[in-house]
Amino acid sequence: MSDADTANGDDGPEMVQINLRLSKAFLEDIDTTWQEQGFNSRSEFLRYAARDAVKHPEFSREGWKQIAASEHDLRSGDAELVFREEVVEMMDRDENDE
Repeated sequence: MSDADTANGDDGPEMVQINLRLSKAFLEDIDTTWQEQGFNSRSEFLRYAARDAVKHPEFSREGWKQIAASEHDLRSGDAELVFREEVVEMMDRDENDE
């Protein structure tokens, strides 16, 4: 476990408090998200999100934008949900066409 990881209890790394300024609307979105996803607290959720961003930098901001756009399209009815099996089938058809 690296120093950047968090732990519960006295054996883990020293925790440091930081201040973070967010818009009220964004904080409300964060609060809704951590509660819906079953995190114990806002802090736990934000640590998880920060750890993910640090450990997986290859997943860029552009990737998040694409996911958000896709989610918007699904919710607005501009796109249809495609299941894994359908994608695999489409890939198999493309390979057979070559």
